[in-house]
Amino acid sequence: MTARVLVVDDLQPNVKLLEAKLTSEYFDVLTANDGPSALEMIGDRAPDIVLLDVMMPGMDGFEVCERIKRDPAAMHIPVVMVTALSDVSDRVRGLEAGADDFLTKPVNDTALFARARSLVRLKMLMDEWRLREQTSGQLGVLTEEDSLAAMDASRARILVVEESEIDAAKISDTLERDENAVDAVSTDEEALAALQRDDVAYDMVIVNLRLADQDALRFCSRLRAMERTRYLPILLIAEDQDTDRVAKGLDLGVNDYIIRPIDRNELLARTRTQIRRSRFQDRLRANYERSLEMAHTDSLTGVYNRRYLMAHLDGLIDRFGDRSLPFSILLFDIDHFKQVNDTRGHAVGDEVLTELTRRVINNVRSFDTVARLGGEEFVVVMPDADAQTAGTIAERLRENVATAPFKVSGSGGTLDVTISIGVTTMRAAGITCDALLKQADDALYQAKGSGRNKVVDYAGIGPDGEIETRHSGRV
Repeated sequence: MTARVLVVDDLQPNVKLLEAKLTSEYFDVLTANDGPSALEMIGDRAPDIVLLDVMMPGMDGFEVCERIKRDPAAMHIPVVMVTALSDVSDRVRGLEAGADDFLTKPVNDTALFARARSLVRLKMLMDEWRLREQTSGQLGVLTEEDSLAAMDASRARILVVEESEIDAAKISDTLERDENAVDAVSTDEEALAALQRDDVAYDMVIVNLRLADQDALRFCSRLRAMERTRYLPILLIAEDQDTDRVAKGLDLGVNDYIIRPIDRNELLARTRTQIRRSRFQDRLRANYERSLEMAHTDSLTGVYNRRYLMAHLDGLIDRFGDRSLPFSILLFDIDHFKQVNDTRGHAVGDEVLTELTRRVINNVRSFDTVARLGGEEFVVVMPDADAQTAGTIAERLRENVATAPFKVSGSGGTLDVTISIGVTTMRAAGITCDALLKQADDALYQAKGSGRNKVVDYAGIGPDGEIETRHSGRV
């Protein structure tokens, strides 16, 4: 996973050390030596995560974090404070200022990389929901005005998975300070049963990493695999020596962790952060679902229609100007689709379109946007995807369609289908939505003209007016 990381520290050796570590893991690293420079760089370069030193002259890390979280354009950027301070009160102060986590110097590499990957994944998901809410607003859906920081974090329903009745009681007593309703169970099976109840909707799960004779991480992975609990915040309770298992948990989708002995104020601060973020994301998702009610989806396939696509692309292009991260478009259609309608009938043609849509959704990323332009022509919009990533996914999709016949009604029962795909990547600011789609259409035209059942990547217009393309032949 690639991401842009801003390292902020007034000591150059610390900056160079973190820069070297992150660069070795293929992160794109920006650096700043003080708070004002960091805030300016956040405004100009929009990093995906900030590693922020606490003890800096002038504007310290706490103030920098508070300013980031007050800025509507930057408040969604995860902040990890890196500090030599070990006092719990300092950690709580940072969390209350909006920090997502604390790392203690000297920084443990395993914890650093796991935390960075986890928070970047979370930000990518949040960015996509925010963009979809923005798109919905452009299409006429009213959106809530509350920011992430303004979301209420009280009166949540929390499930605690803890074998020790004494520890469970202490955790419950702490969480009830925010008027939370807390249920405690002692096994992962009891927890799964509670989470599957139709009459209870939990806002968060707190899990003891060291459940005896049970695999707490496998339990967490099961939660992430279930539709009902896929986005449910999970907080692990761990020991100092559990760094590797905590890192594994973060890679599996765990949201946060707390180290024993548990400080009550820290537990409350971390819980509030997760509840607030979850409710904000729920609100984004609700607005997105409201936009679907306005008939901006294709009635046959269930994916977005052209009107939504154009508004969504406009939002991505605007965001590109702020972040300068590439995004890609796949434009494709079914080869010889007219013959399908003419020889097998429009009903079979509709079955082919529906099955193609299913395969597209199963072969692209969960946060990519699939739209039907009309007829047999479709578009996939892929945020934060360079040409190589887009080409790989396009070829996988082409092969999936070509190698497995489509089941259809009528005589024969199956139908061989192929698609041709044009790929283009947004590389420079200033291009319009229509121009970007024209590039993809030119690449698709080349794929059709060179034999069909191919992927062609648009590579720009040369001085002689010829289209430079890269062909991905049949596999």
